[in-house]
Amino acid sequence: MEMTKKLVTEHLGISPEVFDMVSRAEEAIRPCYERLDDIMTYNQYKILAAFQKNSISDRHFAWNTGYGYDDAGREAVENVYSDIFHTESSLVRTQIVNGTHALTITLIGILRPGDEMIYCTGGPYDTLEEVIGIRGEGKGSLKDYGIKYKEVELRPDGNIDLAKLKETIGPDTKMVCIQRATGYSRRKAMTISQIKECFDFVKNINKDIICMTDNCYGEFLDTQEPTDVGADIMAGSLIKNPGGGLALSGGYVTGREDLVENVSYRLTSPALGGECGLTFGQNRTVLQGMFLAPRTVNGAVKGAMLCGKVFEQLGYEVLPSPEEARNDIVQTVTLKTPEKLTAFCEGIQKAAPIDSNITPIPSDTAGYEDKVIMAAGAFVQGATLELSADGPLREPYNVYFQGGLTYEHSKFGVMMAVQTMKDKGVL
Repeated sequence: MEMTKKLVTEHLGISPEVFDMVSRAEEAIRPCYERLDDIMTYNQYKILAAFQKNSISDRHFAWNTGYGYDDAGREAVENVYSDIFHTESSLVRTQIVNGTHALTITLIGILRPGDEMIYCTGGPYDTLEEVIGIRGEGKGSLKDYGIKYKEVELRPDGNIDLAKLKETIGPDTKMVCIQRATGYSRRKAMTISQIKECFDFVKNINKDIICMTDNCYGEFLDTQEPTDVGADIMAGSLIKNPGGGLALSGGYVTGREDLVENVSYRLTSPALGGECGLTFGQNRTVLQGMFLAPRTVNGAVKGAMLCGKVFEQLGYEVLPSPEEARNDIVQTVTLKTPEKLTAFCEGIQKAAPIDSNITPIPSDTAGYEDKVIMAAGAFVQGATLELSADGPLREPYNVYFQGGLTYEHSKFGVMMAVQTMKDKGVL
């Protein structure tokens, strides 16, 4: 430890006081790490079993060209995803540009004019508001196509309001949606038990209602996934948890075969569906990233807990509390002022291996109503499994800290965030 302290304080800009403070917080939170290691180990072996079941070999890494017909590697990737998530079918494609796109094709692929969808975890993530039609007009939103939308706020205790949900479900309700991660709201992520309780409740009301989960940031936080407890379909991003830091782009949709097929028609076109689509030689990185994902997620979650502990000890409101079980990789810290939010994100950028010399500034960002500051010096642009922090410039100025390809890097990000706030006199 003394050698590490000497390196960090002499060459990486961290004062001895900040190093010691973070180290004390680490020792206080360390007993919680053992449970995370058990989850990581279970998921590592679950993924290994899926690879072996599908006889993955280096032939699955080969390139295809043109339309991408008969791509054995692409088929193997999607079979692996289906086995990991215990589903009938999967769509895992580089053509899916991010989590919002994966969710968009899921919603538009399944819902039809006159159908109604309900978000039962409050409002969706900001970038989905224009997809649904909550804001923005004439852009091909669900609202433009006559699809109705309702939302049910969470109860004050953070649980899904099942009584209100029952009142809200009507004869046109086609889909009930859960956003697992916190997004840009101040709430806890949804647990697997909460997801199961909700979807069991919905199916008891009407077994034909489709239960959908936005699983971004949630993969491998538990030994079960939403598709194990009643989700008919689920979507996420490859440059978050399941890509393991290696996937260069892409997203996935997994679930019931008929639903995934409908989604594939929106990704490409009716009749073509998932039969074509070039993988651009990315099958190896997608598979290797998935294989590494449990350990990478484990480091990210430990880093999030450490961040929560440090800032709790500094007197800030944090959510979830450091010792709580985790259901996404995000740590929320309420900073209260734009100066503190900006300084925190500057510190995360300084801690990056890529573009550490860049200073992030709040700016208008596609899909967001407020200016957003984003810090992410990543090997893959926008990969929030890598160390990053962001937040909208709106009260109460929450920062959302996530990622870190290794725990050690995530820990360094915490140190640098504290150091930068201290140096700017806003800690």
